[in-house]
Amino acid sequence: MNKTDLVNEIAAKAGLSKVAAKAALDATLESIAQALENEDKVQLIGFGTFAVVEKPARTGLNPRTKEKIEIPARKVVKFKPADGLGK
Repeated sequence: MNKTDLVNEIAAKAGLSKVAAKAALDATLESIAQALENEDKVQLIGFGTFAVVEKPARTGLNPRTKEKIEIPARKVVKFKPADGLGK
């Protein structure tokens, strides 16, 4: 399912126009992104939790040259699905 498909589903299930459904989806995604940028956890009961986690620096291997390289620490977004999601 892509974003257009999701907008169509939201419009059909919520009885909204596609324009209103797209605006609602865009606002939701923007709000989630902003919270994650502020390193807040976003918990959607019955769906799951988005959180920013710190991945430590590590030593990697360049597959072409087999040379060891240092991979810097970084922050990534993790998603933990709620129990029962997808059943």
